[in-house]
Amino acid sequence: MKKMIKLATAMVALAASVVALDAPAQGYPAKPVRWVVGYPAGGGTDFLARTAGAQLSQQIGQPVLVDNRPGAAAIIASENVARSPGDGYTVFSADNGVLVYNPVLYKKLPYDSEKDFVALGMMGRSPLIITAAPGAGFADAKALIAALKKEPGKYSIATPGAGSPHHLALELFQREAGVSLLHVPYKGGAPALQDLMGGQVPLMMLDLPSGISAVKAGKVVPLLAMSGERVPQLPQVPTAKELGFAEVEAYTWQGLVAPAATPKDIQLKLGTDLLKAMNDPAVRQKLFDAGWEARPTDAADMNRYVQSERKKWQALIASREIRID
Repeated sequence: MKKMIKLATAMVALAASVVALDAPAQGYPAKPVRWVVGYPAGGGTDFLARTAGAQLSQQIGQPVLVDNRPGAAAIIASENVARSPGDGYTVFSADNGVLVYNPVLYKKLPYDSEKDFVALGMMGRSPLIITAAPGAGFADAKALIAALKKEPGKYSIATPGAGSPHHLALELFQREAGVSLLHVPYKGGAPALQDLMGGQVPLMMLDLPSGISAVKAGKVVPLLAMSGERVPQLPQVPTAKELGFAEVEAYTWQGLVAPAATPKDIQLKLGTDLLKAMNDPAVRQKLFDAGWEARPTDAADMNRYVQSERKKWQALIASREIRID
């Protein structure tokens, strides 16, 4: 009899522990979810977050509130999320800079890209594109390459900043194409684009979400795409691979992460809801029109992709001896 009582007690305790493990997701979400973005409102990253967040809000029945915390190559936002409670009410748009470049570009970071975050899933990407000012005199990509090889170091090229995906794509292109350009890092994509359109700088490494309106208006000229295949929004623009630079492929991309302490059942729910939101036809069309390519994956695929990106780009950073501080 005593053994039966002990067994019954143990079973009750086990059942209670299972319920306790499942409890976080049962009532989740019970309040708004904060979606942190490490860049200013109105930019490409912000647009993706607000577009996906609006759909996610409909699915989970709670507001998804975008919290812009720009500055310091998204390090300010990264630290904020790393220090936030792992309760499922904070998520973060983490890009190549946050997860791949910053850990080797900076001597000290207030966050650990591998320990402080858990992946929820990939969202989208956009290839980097070499663009020119309309009066810069480059008829096409072949003319650009010829000019760069003829006069190494003569032409300047703008990027949104040192250590950005655009900067690293430039370094990869210079290495593989055997050319040399004068890198002009700006404090953000908007001022760089303004100077490109005004002719103050002849070239810019541009991500399509930041400049698609300018491209459509003819205010900048897209010359060369750093993509595996031609960009659907710019089918007339050749890829670097087409010109013989097989290793030149570079994107700016966005994945969604949460603080590492977030319960696994909530991670799974968020990841599942994110996949559904990113596969919504209306969401995909809005992103396409804004220059994004929707690339939704689950957490496991995101982790594999991030690891492959670290291997590729951290080796480039070391070989080119790039440091920010």
